[in-house]
Amino acid sequence: MRISFGDDRIRHMGKIKLSEKEFDGIVKKALQRIPREIRGYLTNIVITVQKRPSKRMREEMALGLDGPLLGLFEGVPLIERSVTSPPLYPDIIYLFQEPLEAMCGTLEELQEEIEITVVHEVAHYVGMTEERLAELGYG
Repeated sequence: MRISFGDDRIRHMGKIKLSEKEFDGIVKKALQRIPREIRGYLTNIVITVQKRPSKRMREEMALGLDGPLLGLFEGVPLIERSVTSPPLYPDIIYLFQEPLEAMCGTLEELQEEIEITVVHEVAHYVGMTEERLAELGYG
């Protein structure tokens, strides 16, 4: 699939600014690059994009107003689940468009950063070690 970007893409001091549709297209491409071992867990997780984290999310992560938050896993990690007490809500990975765009100067960097962010959030979900992430090239 080829994504065509129109004139609505704007660059500010090395930062990218995409429409929601364009950003969603980059997310889809990034998800296709994730190794099968990790991508298999995405069938049970909702991935959603927001412009930026909410105040509640920033407070829960103990971030100030300027601390970057690229993604966030909300849910019950697999290693903490119980057959007798299943989670009440679906697990969600949030991707935050504006902080991700602000970090990247090219579309390729943005796609790579989204991939890395999703992989790290899935790692929180499955309890994957940092060593295993490094073996997969994400450490």
